[in-house]
Order: sequence, then structure tokens, then C-alpha cells
Amino acid sequence: MQLALAANGIYRNPKTVLRVMKKYDLLSEIRRRRKWINMGQQVHRYENLLNRQFQSDRPNHKWVTDISYIHTKQGILFLSMIRDLYDNSIVAYKTGTEQTINLVLDTIRLAMRKEKKKVAAELQLHSDQGFQYTSQAYFKLTQKYGITPSMSRRGNCYDNAMAENFFSILKSECIYRHKPSSFREANEMIDRYIHFYNHERIQLKTGVAPLTLRHSA
Repeated sequence: MQLALAANGIYRNPKTVLRVMKKYDLLSEIRRRRKWINMGQQVHRYENLLNRQFQSDRPNHKWVTDISYIHTKQGILFLSMIRDLYDNSIVAYKTGTEQTINLVLDTIRLAMRKEKKKVAAELQLHSDQGFQYTSQAYFKLTQKYGITPSMSRRGNCYDNAMAENFFSILKSECIYRHKPSSFREANEMIDRYIHFYNHERIQLKTGVAPLTLRHSA
């Protein structure tokens, strides 16, 4: 918030900004610990090629992906997304009411349609060991697109920290502040937030929004 104010010519001490945000109940909620679910037979496992090297010197060279849970009064909505480590932008995302392999495959297809003319020759896609990512269908789709899969070590969430980080931001800044009552409301909230995140939310390490950096590459 302090960076956003500075970008608009308003300069205040970070402690002052924090104090005002506390006074008016504008602070984000801390996310709850994620519950892990392992479903289906694991067919393919991949080397941890990313190896916590969370920086990239060009767009569409290192992507991370994961699925998270959005709780609504109607039930659980699953969010699958792909994040580019060059600018931290969300390249593609899909939601569904079931945690399926197709949810992941459709996210990859959408990302490749959007970025097919700009994808690096050695695109790396990093995931955890969820059943969707170890499936035969995932293997075949990554082969089709020439994507090199990378995979976290078993039970080590820090290997995919940048995917987890986005879900933490989304939930603490959006979902937890106004819990959605339905799938439709949750989808609308996710759409609005990801648009804001990509186009307006300033990144600490760059001082600009993700797509501002991307378009200057």
C-alpha cells in the first residue's frame, strides 16, 4: 500500500500507513494452512529442475502451477493457475467445482493459446506431486507443447513457494475479506482480483505491476 501511495505522489512512513490501515480495518487476513489431498495413481514423476531458482531473465521461460481451494457457502471452488516467474504475472487460470485432471490441462491449453507466439524454446513448468501433475494426460500434453515438467520433492511445499505465494496473496487480500456466498460470486471476485493483480498491483521487487514489466520486455 505504501508503494501504491508513493506511485500517486503521496509519501508516508510505512508505519503510519500500517497504523491507519489497522484503524479502519483494512489489513489482509492471514491465510489458513492448506490441507493436502492425494488422489489417484501417480504415473509420472519429474526431477526438481527449478530447484527453488525463482528468478527468470525473460518471459515464458519458467512457469509455476498449482491448485487451491476457495470456500463458498455453495461448496468448494477449485482454482488452477499458472504464474510466470519473470514478472510474477498470472498467465492463465481456470476454476471448477471438482479437482480434476482436466482442470489442470485446460489451464495449460489456455496459457499456450495466449502465449504461443512468445513461449521460450525451453519452457519449464513446475508443479507439486499432485495426482493431476503425475498423470499420463499431463505427461502427454506437456510433450505435445514441448514443455519441460519440473516437480517439487515429495512433501516439500517450499519447492513450489511462488505458486503458494500467489494463493496466499489472493486469499488474504480478497477472499478472506469478503467470503463468497456462491460459485458465481467467487468466480467474479477471482476475475476482478487477478485483473487488478496483473495490471495494477505493484510488485515489491520491481516497483511496477506485473504486466507493466512484461510489456517492457
